[in-house]
Parts: sequence; C-alpha cells; structure tokens
Amino acid sequence: MDFAQFAQTRLSRLPPRLAARLERYLNKIPSFQSKIEAEYKSMLDELEGTVKPYKEGSLTFVSLPDISPDRLDILVEMERLQELERPRWENGFVSGAVYHGEQEHIRFLNQIYALHSQTNPLHADVWPSIAKYEAEIVSMTARMLGAEPGSAVRGTVTSGGTESIMLAIKTYRDWARETKGIKHPELIVPVTAHAAFEKAAQYFNIRLVQVPIDSSFRADISAVRKALSRNTIAIAGSAPSFPHGVMDPLEGLSELARERKVGFHVDACLGGFVLPWAEKLGYAVPPFDFRLPGVTSMSADTHKYGYAPKGSSVVLYKTSELRRYQYFAASDWPGGLYFSPTFAGSRPGGLSAACWAAMVTTGENGYLEAARKILAAADQIKKGIAGIQGLQILGDPLWVIAFTSDEIDIYRVMDFLSIRRWSLNGLHRPAAVHLCVTLRHTQPGVAARFLADLKDAVEFVRANPGTGEGMAPVYGLAGSIPMRGMVRELLKRYIDLLYDL
Repeated sequence: MDFAQFAQTRLSRLPPRLAARLERYLNKIPSFQSKIEAEYKSMLDELEGTVKPYKEGSLTFVSLPDISPDRLDILVEMERLQELERPRWENGFVSGAVYHGEQEHIRFLNQIYALHSQTNPLHADVWPSIAKYEAEIVSMTARMLGAEPGSAVRGTVTSGGTESIMLAIKTYRDWARETKGIKHPELIVPVTAHAAFEKAAQYFNIRLVQVPIDSSFRADISAVRKALSRNTIAIAGSAPSFPHGVMDPLEGLSELARERKVGFHVDACLGGFVLPWAEKLGYAVPPFDFRLPGVTSMSADTHKYGYAPKGSSVVLYKTSELRRYQYFAASDWPGGLYFSPTFAGSRPGGLSAACWAAMVTTGENGYLEAARKILAAADQIKKGIAGIQGLQILGDPLWVIAFTSDEIDIYRVMDFLSIRRWSLNGLHRPAAVHLCVTLRHTQPGVAARFLADLKDAVEFVRANPGTGEGMAPVYGLAGSIPMRGMVRELLKRYIDLLYDL
C-alpha cells in the first residue's frame, strides 16, 4: 500500500469535517508522498548493510543448485559465518538474546538435540520420551512458580513467549464464549505489556484495551478497574515488563480479577526463571505467581533464563479444565483423528529434550547461583548509570535496566555504543534504552566495560549535538510521527528487506 492509499484509507475512517480538513492539507502538499517514500528508501538503504553483511563474499543460492556442493564446503562456510558473529554475544555485548552462552553448556545441549533430531511430539506413540520430557518441564516450572504439590496447575510446552501468550489469550476467548456467552471479547493490558498481547488481539478478533502506567512505570490499577466491562475476558500484568524491567502491581490486579471473575494472566516470560531465586536471595520481590489466588495463567520462557535452546517456553493454567480451551481437536477429518495442544502440528522434539536436560542439569542450586551473579552485575550497572551525569534510570528495576536523558539524545547514545559493538534495545514513550543483564554480562570486566563505554557515549553526544546516523534517526522519527500507520509501514518494509536478496 502506497502513502496515497494509506491516507485515503485513514480519511474514510475520520469524521467528515476532520477528513475534509486533512484532505485539503494533503492536497496542498502534492510531493508529500514522494518525500515519505524518499525517507523510507533513505532509511532502508542505510540499514541494508547492517542486516545483509553477507551480500557479497559468501555462498548464495537463489534457486536450487544444479550440482550440490560438498557437505564439507557447506560446513566450512556456516562455521565461518558463526565465527564472525560469535564474539559479539559471547563477550557480553548483547542485551538479552543469549542468556547462558557458556561453551560446555552449549555443547551438552547440542549433543542432546542431535540424539533427538528426528523426534516429533505430534507422534506421541512413536516418541513417548518427548511427552515424558514435556510433562516434567511443565511440572518443574509450575512448582517453581508457586504451584503446591498435588495442585491443579497444568500447562504445555510452546515455541516461545509469543506463542505462550497468544495461546493463553485464545484460551480466555474460547472460555469466555462458552461459559459467559461473550461474543465481543475485550482484553485489558497496560501499555507496557508485551506486543504479543496486541498480536493475539489482532489474530483472534479481540478488542485490546490498553491502560496507562503510573509514574513508576507500573500498570495503573484504577485505570484497569475503569476499563473493566461485561465483555472483559481477562487482564494481564508483567513480571517484569520488557521495556522497563519493573513489576506490575500483580497482587492488586489479582484481587481485581478475582473480584470480577475474569482471567488474569501473568507474563513472566522474562522473569519466571529469575524472580523465584531473587526472592530466595533476599531481593524485594512482591508476590507474582500462583500463590496469588486471582492468577489463572502464566507464561515463562525456558529459553531465556531457563537456559534451554531457543524455541521453548511454558504456558500454565490454574486448572486442567481451563487448559483444555487451548487445545485443537478434529474428529471428522478424512485423514483420521487429529489433535494438537499448541498452534504447531509437528514440532522439534529435540528442543523439548534439550530443555528438559538444561533444567535438570542446572537444578535449583544452578538457577540460584545464576540469579545471584546476574543481580550482582545489575546492581553494579545501576550504580554506575546513576553516577553518570545526565542519565536517569526508569522505575526501580532488578536486572532489566532502562535509562533515559533529558539533556541529550538517548538514541545517539545507543548509536555510539553500537560503534563500540554493544547491541541494546531502544524504547519509546519515553525515549530510552535498556540493557537486559544475562550471564554473559557477569563475566569479569564486562559490566565495567559497559559503564566506561556508556560514559564515553554520553560525553561524545553532549560534545557533538546533532541528528546523528545509524538507528538514531529511525528511532527518533518513529517516536515523533503521530500517524502510527506510517511507522508500521516502515517496520513492514524492514521485514521485506530481511527476506529480499
């Protein structure tokens, strides 16, 4: 869709008088679309070198080769690319993304995956071992998150946090339709809730009601209360939120959900495998799991701080009855009886086997020690950021540390750090940057190196004011354009860029 089509679509949705005013304005600027297109092209051209560094000088196939290359040549090429990419994450330059990364751990999980590379949980009769592993993954995660022995808490293994969240919301939609007759479902989330909730709302035709946050970046309970309606199927809170790493007021939200008899999902994708151990270590962790009576579901990513390979998460429900609304079953298909617990049919059983192996070989002591290291490194980083003039930490985070500035362009700080090889997350509303601390950052000298580079970045940007290059203009534009459809168009074009040769 070009800009003219986009604008016309939006005009048709506006009140007539406002639409007429906007149309007159657009007609006065006939070159507006070409300017926007030029801006898109300029940004994407600048980003192309970053996202396609192997466009030249590597094996490239746009169609199947007539004669297959030697397998050894393929291995050598792939190992070469990995060698180029490994140092950045291995040496602790990346926010999140790789949560463990120790080579012995990786080799062990690779061995486990290799043993199970042909397994598929869809065929439980052929590979009952995978069903065993998944049932135990769910049980271990549930017990860690407040489920008492013999409790009714149940769940499934999924491909990641997005699928866990989307499955939970689909479950609430179907549960509310059958038990309450709700035909126009609404989901209430704070604006800081993960984008997966918005994705679920789009996919499953649910009205997403986003409520504001308070001055500490936590969900505003009074706003949630006001947003509740007879069509509310569930509310959600984060433990902690991805942007700012702060805990929503989950105890209050739990009581509100219980009072109104609606679902309450706690998104602990980021914190599920840290918060229980942080609590044991004496950090101030408010109740966040199934110990809260209003919590009816949770998501926790085993492939983050559970230290499993990428591609696994757990979604949990308070009862098995609620979990059944997640399932799909077809009884009249000519191909036979078909059923699956999650969105996928066939799934890589090797990931579940490796997840199980990661959890049991890490154990409580391993998770406790990992949390101790991560939180200690985060304390050092928070103290260092607080000591840099012009920077402010947002909220009161434990290990996902968002910081901003009211004196300099924080996105230009992020760009400077990228030149020093750091890969951080840019945030909006307010403009900020965050570092998600992992075991990679607990290596000797990494936290000190980050703080030294951050101090250099602040001093450079203060001494060289301007618009900058790299991602700074992109984030600045995305944060300032009031027509959010234009930003979404830019993001979709970026995805196009990833797939285009």
